[in-house]
Amino acid sequence: MDNPALAFRPEPGSIPDVPGCYLFRDDHGRVVYVGKAKSLRSRLSSYFQSWSGIATRTRAMLEAARSVEWIVVDREVEALHLEYTLIQRHRPRYNIRYRDDKSYPYLALTTSQEVPRARVQRGAVAPGDRRFGPYAHAYAIRETLDLLLRVFPVRTCSQGVYDRARRSGRPCLLHHIDRCAAPCTGEIGTDEHRDLVEGLASFLDGETGPVLERLDGQMRSAAGDLNFEAAARRRDQLQAAQRAMEKQQVVIDGGEDLDAVAVHEDELEAAVQAFFVRRGRLVGRKGWTVDKVEPLTTPQLLTSFLLQLYAERPDDIPPQVLVPALPEDAEALSQLLAEQRRTSRVGQRGRPIQRVRFHVPQRGAKLAFLRTVEDNAREAFARTRLKRASDFDARTRALKDLQEALDLDEAPLRIECFDISHLGGTEVVGSMVVFEDGLPRKSEYRRFKLSVDTNDDYAAMREVLRRRFARLVEERAQPLTAEVAEGERRPGRFAYPPNLVVIDGGVGQLRAALEGVADLPVDDVAFVGLAKRFEELWRPDERRPVVLPRGSEALFLVQRVRDEAHRFAITYQRTRRTRTVASSELDTVPGIGPTRRQALLQRFGSVTAIRKASIEELAAVPGLSRTLAAIVHQHLSGDGRRAAPAGDDDADADPVQEATA
Repeated sequence: MDNPALAFRPEPGSIPDVPGCYLFRDDHGRVVYVGKAKSLRSRLSSYFQSWSGIATRTRAMLEAARSVEWIVVDREVEALHLEYTLIQRHRPRYNIRYRDDKSYPYLALTTSQEVPRARVQRGAVAPGDRRFGPYAHAYAIRETLDLLLRVFPVRTCSQGVYDRARRSGRPCLLHHIDRCAAPCTGEIGTDEHRDLVEGLASFLDGETGPVLERLDGQMRSAAGDLNFEAAARRRDQLQAAQRAMEKQQVVIDGGEDLDAVAVHEDELEAAVQAFFVRRGRLVGRKGWTVDKVEPLTTPQLLTSFLLQLYAERPDDIPPQVLVPALPEDAEALSQLLAEQRRTSRVGQRGRPIQRVRFHVPQRGAKLAFLRTVEDNAREAFARTRLKRASDFDARTRALKDLQEALDLDEAPLRIECFDISHLGGTEVVGSMVVFEDGLPRKSEYRRFKLSVDTNDDYAAMREVLRRRFARLVEERAQPLTAEVAEGERRPGRFAYPPNLVVIDGGVGQLRAALEGVADLPVDDVAFVGLAKRFEELWRPDERRPVVLPRGSEALFLVQRVRDEAHRFAITYQRTRRTRTVASSELDTVPGIGPTRRQALLQRFGSVTAIRKASIEELAAVPGLSRTLAAIVHQHLSGDGRRAAPAGDDDADADPVQEATA
C-alpha cells in the first residue's frame, strides 16, 4: 500500500531546515497530531518515506491526515514550549495524554484572597494560591493540618461561615479550641493572619528549624517567668510540630530539594510515578498513566511528561530531577524549566535561580530512592493494565459493532447526543454531549437556552439541531487563520462535525431534528433516534428499527451517551429554575434589576438573608444607595411597596436587561 501522506507531501525544498513545530490536520481542518523538530525538513521527510518503514500507530495518524503545516521558531527551547502549548490548545487525537491514575488531595493555601484559608482539595487551585502535596490519602493530610493548626491557627472555614461570623461579631468554635485566630471578628489583624499563613507555608516547604527553635525558646522563657500555663501551650505546640514532621519521611540526607521520576512501559502503555522531596523529606507523590498513540522512546516520553508535570506545578520546580535516563533535548528542557522557575513564586521570594539539572544516579541513596519510585511505577502499571485492558477492548468493540449495525462508512469516533428538558413548557433548554473514542469529552459539551416556551419537544429539537449545524456550516466557511494554526486563538466552538448524531427520542424527535437541518449541507453526518421504551435505534426513512443485542457493548455505549445527555440537560434546567425561583421575589422590588439582584444574592446568599439584613448592611452592597436599601428592606419585610422619594436616581433607574445567550 502506498503512503497516503504522499498525496499532500510538500515540496522538500519548501520545508525550512530550522527548528519548529508541525501540525497534521484532517479533512475538517482539525489538528490530529503536533510535533517538534530541530530540523523541520529532516523530521517531516521521515513521514513521506516508504509505507513499510513507518510505525503502525504513525500510519493510523497519516491515514487520518489530509494536510501538514509548520511554524518556524528561533531556538529549540521555543519549539519545546510551542509544542506543549499547541498540544494543550488542540488536544490532538494522536498525541499522548497523561491521565492521573486517581485524584490526589492537596493542602491548599488560598493566598490570592485577602484573608487566606487552609483547605484540603483535589484538582487545580486558583491563580495565586499555593498548594502542597499531592498526598496519597486525604485523612493523612487532614491529620497533619490538625496538628499544624495548633502552631499556626489560620482560617480553615468556608466563605459563607466566615461572612456569617463577621456579620454576627462572634467567632466560631475553632477559635475557642485554639484552632483559629479568628480574623473574621478582628481577634487578629489581616496582616498578622497572613504572617501565620506564610509561616505555615514555610513549615510545609521544609523550613522547620526556625519554628522549632522559636517554640522551644518561648516555652523555656515562659517557664523561667513561672508562667506555666503559657509554657504548657508552647510545649503542646512544639510536640504537635514534631509529630507533623514525623509524618514526612526523610529519604535524602542533606536536606536537598528534588523530584524523582520513573517510568514502566511497553509498546502500547506506560505508567509514570513522581515523588516530591523537599529539604530531604518526602512531601508528596503522584502517578499517571498514558496510552502511546505515537511511538516514543523513554527519553522522548520523559521530555513530554516533565513538560506536563511542571506546567501543573510552575511554582514548585526543584533544582534537581532524578530520572532513569536523560530526557530528549535535555539541555533545551533544562533551560525552559529554569526560565519557568525565574518567573514563578520561588523566584519572587528571593531564592537564587538555579538551572534545573537532570541526574541519572549510579550509586548511593539517590539510586536506592529512584529504584523505590520505579517499583511503584511497575506496580501501578500492572494494576492499570489489568483494569483498563477490558475497558479499551470494550470501547473498540462497541464502536465497531455500532458501525456495522448502522451500516456506517467508518467507526463513529465522535458521537453527539441531543436532549430537551423543561418544566411544564417553561425554562426550555437543550443539551449536546460529545463522546470521542467511546469516552466523554466534557470540554465539548454545549447547552442551549431555547426561544420556544411551550410543551413542544419537536419544535425545541428542531431549534437545537438547526443552531448547532448552522454554526458548523458557518465555521467551516471561515478560512483557517494563522492565529488558529499557531494556537493564538481557539478554533470555533462548533467547528468539528460528528460521525454520528443520537437524538434522545423516537421517530418523531428524529424527524424534527432532520427538519431542523434539512437545508444545511450535512450529508456526511449519520442521524439516529434512540427510542426510550425498547431502546431501539431509528434511522431516517427506515421502516424497522435497529435492535442492538441486550448486554452488547454497543448498546451499553449508546445508553451511556443518552444518559449523559439527559443528565446534562436536567442539570442545566434545574439551575435555571433555581435561579428563577430564588430571585423571583427580588424581581418585584422597584429599581432592582439583574445586576443589583445578583450583587445582593452574592453578598447575602439568599432572599431570606436579605430579608433579615438591616438597611445599613443593604446599603453596603455595591450599587445600592441608602434610599434604595430602605425600599428593599421595606418591600421584603412585608410593609408593602412604596414609591421612592422624588429625585432619587437609583430608585428611578431602569433595571439592566439580561442578555440572552
